[in-house]
Amino acid sequence: MGKIFKKELSEKQLEELFSSDEKCLEFLAEVKWEDGFTCHKCGHDNYCVGKTPYSRRCTKCKTEESATSGTIFHNCKFPLHKAFYIAYNVCKGKEELSTYEFARRLSLRQMTCWNFRKKIRSAIEEMDHLTDNQKLSIQKLLDTDK
Repeated sequence: MGKIFKKELSEKQLEELFSSDEKCLEFLAEVKWEDGFTCHKCGHDNYCVGKTPYSRRCTKCKTEESATSGTIFHNCKFPLHKAFYIAYNVCKGKEELSTYEFARRLSLRQMTCWNFRKKIRSAIEEMDHLTDNQKLSIQKLLDTDK
């Protein structure tokens, strides 16, 4: 996700880049498995295509992993492209948008927007408590350009 957050995007660019959940999943998969797939269950690095779009299935233990697992987008109950819009604006927005404004723009409930924004901010705070090696690996994702 951090690939595009390095630069400011206009409303139109953001809409174009993340116009559908499928484009968001494709983007997440690219970032997540940029250095290759490794199964979280058994550590095996060989995979085949999973049953759901952009998921990967370990060829050894048959565990399927989605592009969203292990991210703030895992188990998101509203459309992924709307979640990306909120995440982008919380991380890179020029102005602090209220959850009421997110709700109005995205046709979501205000509390849904508030809870997701809280989840994003919590993840950012957790990054402050990581070790230097962990920060470097995350920074690598944030500093790459698409």
